[in-house]
Amino acid sequence: MIEIEVKASVDDPKQLERSLIEFGATPIGIETQADTYYNAPYRDFGKTDEALRIRVEDGKSVLTYKGPKMDKVSKTRKEVETEIKDIDGMGNILSSLGFFPVATVSKKRKNFRVGDFFISLDEVRDLGNFIEVEIGVKDSRNFQEKVESIFKFMGKLGIKRESSIRKSYLEMILEKKEVPFVPLQ
Repeated sequence: MIEIEVKASVDDPKQLERSLIEFGATPIGIETQADTYYNAPYRDFGKTDEALRIRVEDGKSVLTYKGPKMDKVSKTRKEVETEIKDIDGMGNILSSLGFFPVATVSKKRKNFRVGDFFISLDEVRDLGNFIEVEIGVKDSRNFQEKVESIFKFMGKLGIKRESSIRKSYLEMILEKKEVPFVPLQ
């Protein structure tokens, strides 16, 4: 699966939510997520632009691997997920293999759908409010067309292309806290 995603900071999330509804977006739920990110003992995911996380959401846990970003304007990347039945066991496996937690990103997410677009309005602890618009595709052929369609959609919401953010929430939190993405000794 390829996740084609564009993110931007939001000044007025309530107004943006009203705009989405006026645009025809269908609300599809509110989630509370806690994403714990891990780094590997043999390569620095911060340098390779990869991510490995465990997401806990409403009692469900998912292990996700995200590959490096595939272009210079969006957050398009390969994504592989699998549900975790035993989160403590999974944490034990990761630590036994030398993986270590780097940081946890906590957010409240309001989700919407418009056509092929999955839209999230995120309130991220210690960072603020954001919009993420994504489309999932099976392969990377012509993904640039999908990226452009997301920018066009966001433009209709009054969000300029130049205001998009390619950094992950993890990157922003680590920068804010000035925490290096390296093993703790």
